[in-house]
Amino acid sequence: MKIKLVSVLVDDQSKALAFYTEKLGFLKKHDIPMGPYRWLTVVSPSEPDGAEVVLEPTAHAFAATYQKELYTGGIPITAFFVEDVASEFTRLKALGVVFRREPTAIPGGPTVAMLDDTCGNLLQLVQG
Repeated sequence: MKIKLVSVLVDDQSKALAFYTEKLGFLKKHDIPMGPYRWLTVVSPSEPDGAEVVLEPTAHAFAATYQKELYTGGIPITAFFVEDVASEFTRLKALGVVFRREPTAIPGGPTVAMLDDTCGNLLQLVQG
């Protein structure tokens, strides 16, 4: 069993693609029209054949509610691992990314930071 796809709900696929590629540095893998939406995925440049993140539209009311409740509750929809959270924080802040939590060392755990993806989600960066 392998993880090849994981979905992140987004309120605007075009805006999400711009953020995830231009700010976070992912690469677009698939962009296939599917009616009013797209099968839109991004991958890590260091693992282009690895797991894909599907930028999934919040087309169903339940999905939009779920996304909103996570955001309002301060709960990240997913986490991305980075080698150095402090360096990524500095790089992303310079690109205008808004952080909800600056790099914080978790007692007995990793250093984490939380950012707003501009598409309705909070994302956690984990040093690992």
